[in-house]
Amino acid sequence: MNDGVLIWDVNPEMINVGALTVRYYGLLFGLGILLGYKLVSIIFKREGIPLQYLDRLLIYIFVGTLLGARLGHCLFYDFEYFSQHPLEILLPFTMESGKFTFTGFTGLASHGGAVGVLIAIYLFCRKNKMNMLWLLDCVAIGIPIAGAFIRFGNFMNSEIYGKPTQGNWGVVFAQDDLIARHPTQLYEAFSYLLISVILWFLYAKRDKSVKGVLFGYFLILMFSARFIIEFFKENQELFENDMLFNMGQLLSIPFILVGIFLVFLRSKSTDEFVIETSHTDN
Repeated sequence: MNDGVLIWDVNPEMINVGALTVRYYGLLFGLGILLGYKLVSIIFKREGIPLQYLDRLLIYIFVGTLLGARLGHCLFYDFEYFSQHPLEILLPFTMESGKFTFTGFTGLASHGGAVGVLIAIYLFCRKNKMNMLWLLDCVAIGIPIAGAFIRFGNFMNSEIYGKPTQGNWGVVFAQDDLIARHPTQLYEAFSYLLISVILWFLYAKRDKSVKGVLFGYFLILMFSARFIIEFFKENQELFENDMLFNMGQLLSIPFILVGIFLVFLRSKSTDEFVIETSHTDN
């Protein structure tokens, strides 16, 4: 191999003792959520919102992320199989020939997770009488941090990698093949970290009378990065090979358009989006 090629052959299981298995992916997933939580908690303190609201919101987001990501994968990437095995959508095992085989959840789609988060935040805001656009502006800064660490976890799993680099550099995911590939997991992870920094500076300079603009920038930056990086990524499913844009790119376009819509409204509207936030516990 050339000096510019990294051989990646890391066991995705960090600890495996008897029935106890701890994977890097799960650890990094949890760490990403924790760091995102810490960043958003700083914003809540600056805005004078009790952290007990954020603690409740975290539960909503966690459940929404998992359910949305799982349903997104089953509907958009493998509908043919799961339409015939609906119980396997939410149960972590297969049922073939009367035998139960534990598999875990082998498919999660980030776009589905994004929709799940939006639904969770909507339900949270309705229950707690909060301005949804204001809350979306707050959590938008922390979400890219969580997304970055999830992609680091994908790298540790040697999954969702890129196409061959066609050069003397790249990463060889030795558990799959000996081809130097684009480490697209890292491309996404570092892009998301940069986006979080950009959003933090935008938050510091934002017009507090306008809600939803910061979230609009988040949608544009996150899903534009995803759309571009998909050009370097191997398709996840065979049916994508005949498509001009793969499923990840097609699903990114509506988010980008919504983001442009929210940013454009900054020059068109202010007070109609401002809803009085109530801090009264229900």
